[in-house]
Amino acid sequence: MKSRTRTYLEGRFGDYYRRSDISLPPAADRREWGHIPWSAGSTTMIRHQSLLDVGDLSDFLHRTAPRHVYFSSARFTDPGASSMDEKGWQSADLVFDLDADHLPGVDPEETSYAEMLAACKAELLNLLAFVDEDFGFTDVAVVFSGGRGYHVHVRDPDVRGLDSEARREIVDHVRAIDLNREGLIETVSNRGTTRRILRRRGGWGARVHRRLVDLAERLREMDEDDALARLQQLDGIGAGRAKTILGQVKHNFDAIRDGNVEAGGPGTRILVDALTTEAIEAETAPIDEPVTTDTKRLIRLPRSLHGGSGLVVTPLDRSEIEAFDPLQDAVPERFRGRDILVNVTDPGPVTFDGDTFSIPEGEYSVEECLGIFLMTRGRAEKIKE
Repeated sequence: MKSRTRTYLEGRFGDYYRRSDISLPPAADRREWGHIPWSAGSTTMIRHQSLLDVGDLSDFLHRTAPRHVYFSSARFTDPGASSMDEKGWQSADLVFDLDADHLPGVDPEETSYAEMLAACKAELLNLLAFVDEDFGFTDVAVVFSGGRGYHVHVRDPDVRGLDSEARREIVDHVRAIDLNREGLIETVSNRGTTRRILRRRGGWGARVHRRLVDLAERLREMDEDDALARLQQLDGIGAGRAKTILGQVKHNFDAIRDGNVEAGGPGTRILVDALTTEAIEAETAPIDEPVTTDTKRLIRLPRSLHGGSGLVVTPLDRSEIEAFDPLQDAVPERFRGRDILVNVTDPGPVTFDGDTFSIPEGEYSVEECLGIFLMTRGRAEKIKE
């Protein structure tokens, strides 16, 4: 990035912060603060600052116009101390990070930025199912990171004291690492008769049970050939086994609906195993383990600007997530309404502000929000007006 570009972005980030209403996180005075300036070639974070060191946050952000702004997930006795040991750790929010670059099946070299963000939002919905259904967390904040993904902050009092190992167990559950498949099944007794059934009160057992019931209901509506073909798509189920399972689905549906893995012999258990594999492949959330297990992590400040995109780090209500388009809804209003001159150095397709187009190499007058997006992404340089 050339000096003129860096200077321009620093000035416009400062203008954004001059008119922005940025709320402090809970217990802001007990958190460490950090930022990365617009220094030439610098990615070094200035950290070990307390809110007392920073002063009025809005004024600080306007004066320093940082490239990136962070605060700690942890709460400390002395957040401004120069070493972690001296800070006096008290507790920490539980933070989940979804990064589009790390999603399974997504190749950053082959997938557009817009496509990666769309895939990441789908994974966010999977993650929130764990947050709500499996753990029952209630003090939860969802934030678009401004860059490649989403952050979920959990601040329930019961989780703030968890150490790294306990947080790793949460990661393992969300990612189904070393999932105990036998543990998804429980033995129940009814009038002296025991049955082995899927656990249906939550967790992975409930996920597999939903898939089992959904598949059984659809199989009952299909013609026989289609139903048998669908069953044979599953691991371990051949033509003979498919016929046996389909017979159970049609004639012993109540047992299937109850999650009875012994209904009709081993075929149902094989079906459950196959659906467990499907559930793991479809419903795990590829969260970044080091972020969640770190009890002292620095995380982006909501409503700040991301220096690698020029987009707003955007907090989201649950009702907003489905319709949220980060390349339109996270564009700062401050940068709309006027054009600037840029030199496009990395031409090609661009998806931005509700439109997809191709931009050639060379000098162009573009709306400032697009120009800032291209410059922060390393695709353009500022030129003299």
